[in-house]
Amino acid sequence: MYSAHSMNISIFGMGYVGAVSAACLSSDGHTVIGVDPNPTKVDLINQGLAPIIEKDLEALLVAGVTSGRLEATSNAEYAVTNTAISFIYVGTPSQANGNLDLSFVVRVCQDIGSVLRSKDEFHVVVIRSTMLPGSMRDVVIPTLEKISGKKAGTDFGVCNNPEFLREGTAIYDYYHPPKTVIGEIGTTSGELLVRLYSELEAPLIRTDIETAEMVKYTDNVWHAVKVGFANEIGNLCKAIGIDGHDVMDIFCQDTKLNLSPYYMKPGFAFGGSCLPKDVRALNYKAKSLDLELPIIGNILTNNAKQIDRGVAMITDKGNKKVAILGFSFKAGTDDLRESPLVEVVERLIGKGYELCLYDKSVNLARLTGANKDYILNAIPHISSLMVETLDEAISHGQTIVIGNGANEFKNIMAMTNEEQVIVDLVRIVNHRSIAGRYDGICW
Repeated sequence: MYSAHSMNISIFGMGYVGAVSAACLSSDGHTVIGVDPNPTKVDLINQGLAPIIEKDLEALLVAGVTSGRLEATSNAEYAVTNTAISFIYVGTPSQANGNLDLSFVVRVCQDIGSVLRSKDEFHVVVIRSTMLPGSMRDVVIPTLEKISGKKAGTDFGVCNNPEFLREGTAIYDYYHPPKTVIGEIGTTSGELLVRLYSELEAPLIRTDIETAEMVKYTDNVWHAVKVGFANEIGNLCKAIGIDGHDVMDIFCQDTKLNLSPYYMKPGFAFGGSCLPKDVRALNYKAKSLDLELPIIGNILTNNAKQIDRGVAMITDKGNKKVAILGFSFKAGTDDLRESPLVEVVERLIGKGYELCLYDKSVNLARLTGANKDYILNAIPHISSLMVETLDEAISHGQTIVIGNGANEFKNIMAMTNEEQVIVDLVRIVNHRSIAGRYDGICW
């Protein structure tokens, strides 16, 4: 692959990811200066030798050095002065308490900032090191601004651009990323990266820097959860006498529900007649076999915590009159069995709140069989709080709780007045929380 938009690029940190990126960028036709305080790494790169073992890396390094498009140095001033964009790939190791040690990032930002102080051309600093959300705002940008005496987004650019490379397949991953995420302050910085990655066939997402920082952690923790979940299923299968690989092979063939965006949006707790029951049953089976499954064993605890969070959001508003719109566990169903909203209602009743409930699908006059028996026998106190119309419920509530995603709730902001507070458990409207008016449970 050869880029039509050749750039001069400096890369700070010639470790695993930095060396791979330098090799790939030079292979694409860019001029790359690698920067590292370790003279051994610098010498190896300048000889076309790989500082780490990675498939196909050395061939790309040799080609880059031979062509004159790749060199390494310990001189930050030389690198920044002669390039338009600086990538930071230095390590962010764990501290004893689990927090990150950002000292290497700070040191590189100080080095770059001191050069930016006297550099007239617009320069873009791109963080590819993995850092917790807030690190860009609290550490990177203040350090660069303090040392350079210039303003980020105006005098120089700043981006967060997480990488998604796996050891052993890093070069393949560089050219076939699952996505390209650019966190930016100001579009000028982001445009430079858009040009740089223009020939990569992957979704390109431009967002704010905090979201970009969080994406990498979300990816890695999800991968860790997948490994742990598969191992727990495998351990349980082995104890029962089933081949865990056979089970997971079938599981992974389902790309509509299992390996898909379904169930992957933050919101309220799960409920219904299947998920809680099946999680409990599988945990019971594991305990009967003397197996400890920490991930599966804590799913219901996690779910209960989300119910606690929803109740706290409602009670924190300080309004005694509460209307709950949609209290079956899913829009379009009349099933109230193990609905987390029923749990919320019962807690609020116990706290003395004046409740009004509306759900078009839950209508006593039309209910039959198990659902009607459940309402009349298990939760009769709730049936007396139900009203027939949406308008009646809204007129009652000082706090309006959106409990499921029924279409009739989508215009809730226009249907309520400024004195009413919306607590949204499903993101019925697509915006973030507004103090005193709208509060989303995870947004």
